[in-house]
Amino acid sequence: MNNGQKKAGLPNLNPSTIWMINFGFLGVQMAFTLQSSQMSRIFQTIGANPNNLGWFFILPPLAGLIVQPLVGYFSDRTWAPKLGGRRLPYLLLGAIVAVVVMCLLPNSGSLGLGYASMAAMIFAAVTVAFMDLSSNVAMQPFKMMIGDMVNDKQKSYAYGIQSFLSNTGAVLAAIFPFVLTWLGVHNTAAKGVVPMSVKLSFYIGAAILIITSLFTVMRVHEYDPKTYAQYHQISEEDNKDKVGMFALLKKAPKAFWTVTLVQFFCWFAFQYLWTYSNGAIALNVWHTTVVSSQGFQAAGNWYGILAAVQSIAAVVWSYVLAKLPNTWHRIGYAGSLVLGAIGFASVFFIHSKMLLIVSYTLAGVAWAAMNTYPLTIVTNALSGKHMGTYLGLFNGSICLPQIIASLASFILFPMLGHNQATMFLLSGVVMLLGAVAVYTIKETSAEAAPEE
Repeated sequence: MNNGQKKAGLPNLNPSTIWMINFGFLGVQMAFTLQSSQMSRIFQTIGANPNNLGWFFILPPLAGLIVQPLVGYFSDRTWAPKLGGRRLPYLLLGAIVAVVVMCLLPNSGSLGLGYASMAAMIFAAVTVAFMDLSSNVAMQPFKMMIGDMVNDKQKSYAYGIQSFLSNTGAVLAAIFPFVLTWLGVHNTAAKGVVPMSVKLSFYIGAAILIITSLFTVMRVHEYDPKTYAQYHQISEEDNKDKVGMFALLKKAPKAFWTVTLVQFFCWFAFQYLWTYSNGAIALNVWHTTVVSSQGFQAAGNWYGILAAVQSIAAVVWSYVLAKLPNTWHRIGYAGSLVLGAIGFASVFFIHSKMLLIVSYTLAGVAWAAMNTYPLTIVTNALSGKHMGTYLGLFNGSICLPQIIASLASFILFPMLGHNQATMFLLSGVVMLLGAVAVYTIKETSAEAAPEE
């Protein structure tokens, strides 16, 4: 039996089911966006030296690199019907832990541990690590359930819905500090203390995370092992085979590796956007590096607005990319990354907060391509065997570049004059290399595989 017959066995799903499969992703992405957009601000507020930011930004991708393959590996072999199935128990566990640590992280400077003290830094770092561990545990099931339950005809629609909800969550999370400040919540605090506008943003995000995750857990019914095997035309034992992760990597389709190369450059660049945006905007627009100043905290709020702009641009551009014929995938992918490279590099030259909207709009164009093409290309090239494990391993193409970028920052940041804005010039060059790497990808489909 060929792999085309395997995929053909999956039925069409009701659009409402596809929405529910993805709904909790809105809350999970809010957690990730609050972390990525506010982490630099939080650490610098409690006294972290900008030279050392890379150490803290290593923690989230390192957590993802370890956790996501394990979630995939064990959930492939899990069946807990009372807890929802094979992927949903992990979603529920991750969401609960994430809610707890989301309430702890912004209070890192309020526990009397001292400004710039080792104790405060360790507490914040451990909290970030647990937040990312739990968020990764909660996030991965959404990607896996699409691979498990959605056929090729509906897969683009399903990932499109996931992208829409992801970017909606990102927009909401990014503008929370700005909106709360506008409503009168304090945006400054005592030296070393995170402002209430940031704390409340995390609390609201935590509430939305648990509510949206519960919607998915209660409304989605995963296929039991027998039904899954029938739909994918595999045996029930296939996912139970004790095949090592390295053995699976050796068997991974070529598209897995060529997309990974593109991912390396893209995620390397975005790691620096998250790490240095607050400081670069404060320096170029508000002309300050004093973290307790009104200007630095205002820059933090404005970065939240720019992150929202990036997400809105990604939503709009995703619709543009969805209209392109399959033969234009390379052009859409590479062209989007070129525009993103221009956006990254322009941050160095811009000293107007309004003009930065253009820069982050172009970054959103690249973000749309990064969320549209990779998973579609890779999942189309995979059969139903070990789907969760493969997607967990593919997450390494997201995590490793971020880890390498953070480690490299200890050399590159001083080399480039300790200027956070200069790191955006470097990121633009790296993103441009990603656009070139797109032309190494050759799309394949498991449906076209020869008979076994």
